[in-house]
Amino acid sequence: MNSVAFTRYELLRLVRNRRAFIFSLIFPLILFLVIGTSAKGDAYGVPYKEYYMVAMIAFGATMAVLSGGARIATDRAAGWMRALRLTPLSVGAYLRAKMASGLFLALISVVLISAAGLATGVRMGWGPWLETVALVVVGLLPLGLVGITLGHLGTPESMGPIVGGLSALLSMLGGSWFPLSGTLESVGKLLPTYWITRAGPLAIQGHAWPGTAWVVVVAWTAGAAVLAAWAYRRSEGRR
Repeated sequence: MNSVAFTRYELLRLVRNRRAFIFSLIFPLILFLVIGTSAKGDAYGVPYKEYYMVAMIAFGATMAVLSGGARIATDRAAGWMRALRLTPLSVGAYLRAKMASGLFLALISVVLISAAGLATGVRMGWGPWLETVALVVVGLLPLGLVGITLGHLGTPESMGPIVGGLSALLSMLGGSWFPLSGTLESVGKLLPTYWITRAGPLAIQGHAWPGTAWVVVVAWTAGAAVLAAWAYRRSEGRR
């Protein structure tokens, strides 16, 4: 099995996973339609509807990439990773396929919620929208690595609560549930989810990510990569 075939298999497997679609796509969409379309006022200098649309994109995308860890835990428990060692597929190709499947689901969430926003009156030019999507993808990279780490440490039974709880916590501290201020915002600025949520408002206002955002995302990516490699070696050592 080569890397292209395995990536295709992972994408088909993901599409058939009803639970992933419900929690990563439908739940954030419902929250946007129920809360975002009826709220008044503004947040972070933009209309609340525009802010909340990107906030729900961040929430759904975070769940999407972290859920890749649950699929890794399932593969480990089923002995699938041992079987893959008998094929030409490399460990790197396996992990890239897992990351790609999570990002694919995240991009579906981006398109779905953006379409709902457009249908309910959100007006966001192509330039800011494309910039927002690009920054969302960049901000998701360390979270995907976190998901890979958890997948090599957890069990299939434990991954559901872990992914759900961690997604909710990172989204809350990142400003997906409500605009942050004071000490809570100071804490949020240390998380990639905060800058994913802020990507939309900043792009709408014509601003780029500040240097702090890049430092946070790069630091998280480097740290998460080290942890993912350690978790993989630890998992292999148990066999």
